[in-house]
Amino acid sequence: MPTLERVPALTAPELLAAPVAAALAALPADVAARIEAAPIDPDLADTASFSEAYGFQLDGGANCIIVAGKRGEDVRFAACIVLAHTRLDVNRVVRKLLDVRKASFAPMDQAVELTGMEYGGITPIGLPSAWPVYVDSRVLDAPDAVIGAGRRGAKVFLPGTVLGALPGVQVVEGLATEGLATEG
Repeated sequence: MPTLERVPALTAPELLAAPVAAALAALPADVAARIEAAPIDPDLADTASFSEAYGFQLDGGANCIIVAGKRGEDVRFAACIVLAHTRLDVNRVVRKLLDVRKASFAPMDQAVELTGMEYGGITPIGLPSAWPVYVDSRVLDAPDAVIGAGRRGAKVFLPGTVLGALPGVQVVEGLATEGLATEG
C-alpha cells in the first residue's frame, strides 16, 4: 500500500493547481493551517481507486461535482460537495438551489476550462467566486475529509467542519442521498 506524505498545504504550492494555491493563501492563517496536501499517483486520483490504494474509507472522501443549470439563455454553475458513498440530488435539490428549470453535471471540458483545474482533481477551494458551493451536511462529520487539489497528482485533507466553513460555502441538508456519487 502506498503511503501518503502529508504536509501543510501552504508549504507545498507545487501540489496544487494555481487557483487552489491562491485561494489557500487568502484564507485566515488559522484555517489554512488545518489543511494538508499530499502527492498521490495521478492514476489513483478517482475516489474509489484512491480509497482502495491508500486505505481511506469512502465516507471520508468528498467529491466535488460541477453542475450547470439553465433558465432560458442564462447558465448558472455551482460546485456540490458530497461524500463519496452518496449521490448528489441534481434533479430536485440542486435545481431548486440554482433556481433553474434544468440542471445536470457540467461537461468535463467545460468544468476543466472554467475552473483551471484538472478533471479528477476539481476542488471547492479556488473556484470562480461567483459560483455557489453547496456542501452536503454529512460532509461536516468527516474528521479527515479528502478532496482534490486541483491536480490529479495530489489530494487535500481537512476536517469536514473546515470545509463547511470555507468562503462561499452553503451547507445543505439533504443535498445527497445514499448511493455512489459521480465525481468531477
